[in-house]
Amino acid sequence: MLIIGIGFLRRNNMKKKLFVLFLAFAMVFAFAACGGGGGSDSGSDEGTGSVYWLNMKPEADEALQGLAAAYTEETGVPCKVVTAASGSYSDTQTAEMAKSEPPTLFNVGNMSALKDWEDYCLTLDGTDFMNELTTTDFNLKNEAGETKAIGWIYESYGIITNKALLEKAGHSLDEIKDFDSLKAVADDIHARAGELGFDAFTSAGLDDSSSWRFSGHLANMPLFYEFRDDGITDKPAEIKGTYMDNFKKIWDLYITDSAQDPTSLTTATGDQAEAEFGEGKAVFYQNGTWEWANLTADKFQMNPDDITMIPIYCGVDGEEKAGLCSGTENCLAVNSQASEANQQATLDFLKWCVTSDKGIEVLSSIGDIPFKKAPESANGFSRAGAEMLANGNYACTWAFNFTPNVDSFRATLVTALAAYSADPSDANWDGVVKAFVDGWAYEYGVENN
Repeated sequence: MLIIGIGFLRRNNMKKKLFVLFLAFAMVFAFAACGGGGGSDSGSDEGTGSVYWLNMKPEADEALQGLAAAYTEETGVPCKVVTAASGSYSDTQTAEMAKSEPPTLFNVGNMSALKDWEDYCLTLDGTDFMNELTTTDFNLKNEAGETKAIGWIYESYGIITNKALLEKAGHSLDEIKDFDSLKAVADDIHARAGELGFDAFTSAGLDDSSSWRFSGHLANMPLFYEFRDDGITDKPAEIKGTYMDNFKKIWDLYITDSAQDPTSLTTATGDQAEAEFGEGKAVFYQNGTWEWANLTADKFQMNPDDITMIPIYCGVDGEEKAGLCSGTENCLAVNSQASEANQQATLDFLKWCVTSDKGIEVLSSIGDIPFKKAPESANGFSRAGAEMLANGNYACTWAFNFTPNVDSFRATLVTALAAYSADPSDANWDGVVKAFVDGWAYEYGVENN
C-alpha cells in the first residue's frame, strides 16, 4: 500500500525547466490565437464550471470515483477523477498539466514539490475547505506563509506492539515510557526468546521492500528533533546530525534484540517482517497505520484488542511525551491557472467533501482525515495516536519530507546501515553519520544545481 510514506514526489530539474518553457510558449500561442482575450484554455469555463481531480492514490480510486459520481448526481456539476498508475504520479502530473483541460485539483507531496508547482497552486487560506480542518500541521505553505496545499488525509507510524505477547513475557505497556524502558523490556524478551517462543523485534530488513522503514521513517527521528530544535520549516541545505547518537541507540536495539542475523539484513524483506509479527513471532514491529487491515483482517486475522502502536523512542529528553510520527504527502492544491469558474467549482466540491455526510463517509473510509466532521477511526493504531494527542503528547511530524534527491540519499544511507549492521564498529557508524550528514548536503547540491 503506501506506500505513502515511501516514494516521494520528485522531479528532474531539467524536465521542470523544459516543461515551464513549453507552457510559456503554449500560453503565448493561445493568447495570440484568441486575439488576446482573457479566460482559460479549458472548454469547461462556461456556467458553473467543472472539477477534474488528478489522484495519486491508486488504492483510493474506486472510492473517489464513487465520490465524484455522487457529487455530480447531487449537484449536476461535472466531476471526474483520473488516477495515476502506481509510481507514475510525477510523470502523469507533468503530462496532464500541459493539456488544454488540465486538472483543477491535484496533489502536492512535499515542500520540494510545492516549489516546483507553486505557480499552479491557488492560495487556500480562508476557504471553506480549510476552515473545516482540525489541524493545519499537515498543510504546505510557501515562503510568504500562504497555504498552497491542504493535507486532506494523513497516516502515522510507530512501533506496532503485540500486547498479548508482551503480557505473556511478563511485561505490560505501562512499563514502556521512553527508550530506556523499551530497551529493558526488549532485552529481557530477547534473552528469553528460546523459552518464550518469540523474540522482541521483527527483522530490520534492508531489502528494497523494507529499507524505507529505516532510511525514511526511522531517519525521521533525528531529523524531527534537530529541525524542532533549530526551528527549521523548509528544506535546509545542510543538517548537523545532532541526534545521530539517538538514531544509533534505536537501530542497535532493532538489530540486536531480533532473531534475524544482522549480517543478512540486506536480504530480509518487508513481507518477512510483517509475517514475523502477524504470526506471533515478535512483539515489536516498526510500521504504520496502513498495516491495521493486513494484521487484523486481510492476511493474519489477529485479535484487534491484542495490538496497538507506541511511539518510536530513541533516548531524547522529554520523549515520554512523544506521540506517533504523523504526516502525509497527500496535500490537495487547486489549480490557479484554471478558469475562475473551474476554480470555484473545485472549491465548492471540496467544501461538499468535508461537510456532507456522503463526502465524509467516503474520505474517512480511505484513511484518517483532519476535518471537524470526521468520525472516530476504525483503525486501532489511529485511535492510539489520537489518544496520545488528546493527552497532550506531541506528534513527530514528517521531517523526512524535506529529504533532497530522496532515492539517492536513502540508497547511500541503506548501504552504510548494512555495513554497520554486519560489523558494528565505530568506524562503520561514522560511515552512517557521513551518509546522513554529508549525503544530505551532497544531494541538496545535486537537486538545486
